[in-house]
Amino acid sequence: MATIGANNTVRVGIIGCGGIANGKHMPNLKKVPGVEMVAFCDIILSKAEEAKAKFGTPDAAVYEDYKKLLEDKSIDVVHVCTPNRCHSFITVDALDAGKHVMCEKPMAINSAEALKMIEAAKRNNKKLTIGYQGRQRPDSQFMKMEADKGTFGDIYYAEAIAIRRRAVPTWGVFLNEYEQGGGPLIDIGTHALDLTLWMMNNYKPKYCVGTTYHKLNNDTQTGNAWGDWDPEKFTVEDSAFGFIVMENGATINLRAAWALNYADPREAITTICGTKAGADMLDGLRINSIINGRQCITKANMNAGGVAFYEGASNDPAHLEQLQWINAIRNDKNPCVLPEQAYCVTQILEGIYTSAKTGDIYRF
Repeated sequence: MATIGANNTVRVGIIGCGGIANGKHMPNLKKVPGVEMVAFCDIILSKAEEAKAKFGTPDAAVYEDYKKLLEDKSIDVVHVCTPNRCHSFITVDALDAGKHVMCEKPMAINSAEALKMIEAAKRNNKKLTIGYQGRQRPDSQFMKMEADKGTFGDIYYAEAIAIRRRAVPTWGVFLNEYEQGGGPLIDIGTHALDLTLWMMNNYKPKYCVGTTYHKLNNDTQTGNAWGDWDPEKFTVEDSAFGFIVMENGATINLRAAWALNYADPREAITTICGTKAGADMLDGLRINSIINGRQCITKANMNAGGVAFYEGASNDPAHLEQLQWINAIRNDKNPCVLPEQAYCVTQILEGIYTSAKTGDIYRF
């Protein structure tokens, strides 16, 4: 079993040194005091070597085979930053090797694989979390505080929104259904759904209905933010929509798209409606309520200083995500994102995809 060193140093290994590792995990881990990145693995060895040069300790190891990295008993924590298809088996192997694991979102490509990850964390008594950094945004934190205080009452309707007008990722394996398990629903819809369930504190789905569309995949002269996509490679959906009913009768309307003729795109936000008040992220963070018999909207100023959740933290959600995760390990606390919560997100995404394929209701 790996244990935190006497000097409180946390030794981290990175598996997958591509875009998400370079853009989020490694630069923000480097900002956390007492964290050392001591091992890097990628099937393209040059990527691991570049990551070591930029983020690693001078004696950091590089690997092509992640199982070799897991043999290093001095590593405390592993971050899994691979394509979605690999999340589950690499995470399970890392947990079985005695490492705590942060796995990039989504948890897995289906609920059966996600459940294996939870079981591995439990049998090894190790921490597991999933990379939903949207929870660390100031607007998300503010809304969650109000939800936990009971400001909204019983939240019975919500919208999970992740709509891009024309922003299809054209690099990596984003368009590859085998590697990713889907398109915008599993990529950005997962963030919006995680936020929504978290605000509702409701993780018991009953049934859902879903539709997915491949309407714009063959377009040319697309106006895409990252250049025209290759229709031959665009094998995932361009948009997906789901209607979810929870066991307590609450409903969620989920909308996710990389490309949609929609003039007002919104990404990874939630709207919630309760018996006492509601809130949305459509124009900053707004709370709507009735005060003294009058309809009122309260708008939070997210540019001013707020609660300092973690000492030495910035307002950058990606930095806060890594800071709370390392603190959870050091202090033996639960991380912000529990694996059981992420499992529910994966259950629902799987349900929407299945409903879209069968044309029928999916019951959990």
